[in-house]
Amino acid sequence: MNVIGLAGWSGAGKTTLLTRLIPLFNAQGLRVSVIKHAHHRFDVDVPGKDSWRHREAGAAEVLVASGTRWALMRELRGESEPTLADLLTRLSPVDLVLIEGYKAGPHRRIEVHRSGNAKPLLFPDDPGIVGIASDVPVESALPWAHLDDIPAIAALLLAKAMPMSEVLRMADPKGPH
Repeated sequence: MNVIGLAGWSGAGKTTLLTRLIPLFNAQGLRVSVIKHAHHRFDVDVPGKDSWRHREAGAAEVLVASGTRWALMRELRGESEPTLADLLTRLSPVDLVLIEGYKAGPHRRIEVHRSGNAKPLLFPDDPGIVGIASDVPVESALPWAHLDDIPAIAALLLAKAMPMSEVLRMADPKGPH
């Protein structure tokens, strides 16, 4: 599995970009998974439904399954937030893992920048950024693609993606990865 991330300020368009990239990768025959970091509490369950009631009652994990999908929810209940490496090892094998967020992770990242946000670029201070997708050209030695050029951004992501084993090794240099 190869891993590459998208990093950028809130409102830059990371999620929108991912929703445009994933169908292109699928059309190329690639299986893609996404890990998204949330900086706030979130819930994927519906209050009052059985699985929600099971979690509220104290279950550590609740797995919900049907003929079309399954989902495993795990309550941390005071445990530390899992690291990106922990989460990567829980994914089923795919061709490409796209990571939204985790700006400080050991993986390479493409910066998503929108000039209208009036926020500074991240790349000068982040050595993990290996390319830029922006709505305006950016002066840099890093490769750049326009935010609307989805094939160019897809090619950049594939060219800069790194093997998951390398990400895991960088996350824990002492580990057996």
